[in-house]
Parts: sequence; C-alpha cells; structure tokens
Amino acid sequence: QVQLVESGGGWVQAGGSLRLSCAASGRTFGTYGMGWFRQAPGKEREFVATISPSGISTYYQDSVKGRFTISRDNAKNTVYLQMNSLKPEDTALYYCAAAQLGIAIGRNDYNYWGQGTQVTVSS
Repeated sequence: QVQLVESGGGWVQAGGSLRLSCAASGRTFGTYGMGWFRQAPGKEREFVATISPSGISTYYQDSVKGRFTISRDNAKNTVYLQMNSLKPEDTALYYCAAAQLGIAIGRNDYNYWGQGTQVTVSS
C-alpha cells in the first residue's frame, strides 16, 4: 500500500512558476514509476509527466515539454513537478500517482493516487 500526499499548488500569474511535491509512504517508493496527471473542470484527467523508478527516464505531454520538469528523490520518498512559464490553460487539479509496472502514461497503469493539489494560473 502506498499513500500519496501532494502539496505546493496555489495561484500564480501567467509566466510564473510553481513546484509541486508528492510525498509517499512506504519503503518501496523506489520501485514505483511515478506520474503527474491533471484535471480541469469539465475535462478528463490527462497525463502530464512520468518518471521511472530510478529517475533516469522521463516522459512528458507535448504541451508541457520544455516548461515542466519531473524529478524524484528516492531517499526522501518524494516526487516533484517543477512548472515554469505557466499558462492559464495549465489551471487544473494536479494529481500524483504511483505505478507498480514502472514508467507509464496511461491512467489505468497507475495503482495509487493522491487527493490532488489545485493550480490556478491567471492571465
């Protein structure tokens, strides 16, 4: 069982930055692929970024490439999402998730989810 708690969301003006954190419980954090998803009002939850258990491999949604960076610290059981050059269309509830199979981009590949942290970007 893995419990995930996100933090770091908030309000920011367009062009600004935020850093999301996701703290995980358990001693097996380093064996899970980790991902960030987001869901805007009235829209489906969508993939944002994922990172392999070792942290060597990452993959991003096209719309965030070059602006967002996913990273992890296995010693601290934490995964991060650094978000720069934020746009109003980045406004959403951001979720952290853990996948037993490793790096993954599909929602159904993830076994555990956090409760989400709200990110609001104003124009």
